[in-house]
Amino acid sequence: MTRKGASVRQRRVSTELRALRLARGLSCAEVAGAIGCSESKISRMETANRGLYADEVAAILGFLQAPAKLRQDLVALVRAGEGRNWHTIHGKLPGHWKELIDFEAEAVTIHNFEPLVIPGLAQTAEYAATVMRGVNDLLSAAEVDALVATRMGRQVVLGRAEVHLLFDESVLLRDLGEPAVMRNQLRHLMAMADRPNITVQVVPFEGPAHPGLSGPFVRLGFANQPSLVYVENRNTSTFLEEDRFLESATLAWQGLCALALSPDDSAGLIAGLIGKVT
Repeated sequence: MTRKGASVRQRRVSTELRALRLARGLSCAEVAGAIGCSESKISRMETANRGLYADEVAAILGFLQAPAKLRQDLVALVRAGEGRNWHTIHGKLPGHWKELIDFEAEAVTIHNFEPLVIPGLAQTAEYAATVMRGVNDLLSAAEVDALVATRMGRQVVLGRAEVHLLFDESVLLRDLGEPAVMRNQLRHLMAMADRPNITVQVVPFEGPAHPGLSGPFVRLGFANQPSLVYVENRNTSTFLEEDRFLESATLAWQGLCALALSPDDSAGLIAGLIGKVT
């Protein structure tokens, strides 16, 4: 069974249509007048509250003078229609980061579990760069800098969304060969945990096998659209939107929270490790 609401592909197109219009400094009424439809129709298309049709989207993109490659990509997404779940295979650079950033910007809740590294939304620039260089030594210095800047830009959502971060205890003990970087990262985690809209919890070593052993995931909740689950692994990334995947992620999250240290105990553990990183 699939939840009602716009598919993840349609939501991606809707977000891009609005961004392009705003970049051109145009109103919905002006776009509507140019392609011969109502202002309310444009508004519904931009908020994913109306079905999208390839010819209409192509007309809007033409009027907004969208780059040819972007027009092709967005129209292709519209033609994919109601296809649920969105998987991509990418090369050196992540394929779904732009979409993830757009969806994070719309989300009201963000739940992220990481078994191996500090969650991206809580990483310092130095920690992020160290991880990126380690996992892909084919990246140039310029590519690493661009990825770090993108990751840091994602963190703007920390100022408004309710964010809950869970990660395995082993993450705190992995200094990545850069002890100073890890010390600064632990201090940053402490500062994050003090913010009222951010919850930081550690899943301890001791305990039974748990759902987090199957890998990292992000669950995004929205005010007026169905939730999404984002999963990223080696050279692949996927947005999941079917009920069975959302329910599985919810159950996994509940299981992890039941095993995790309390926020206060997690903060105490992190604080105690700062002086031990050598």
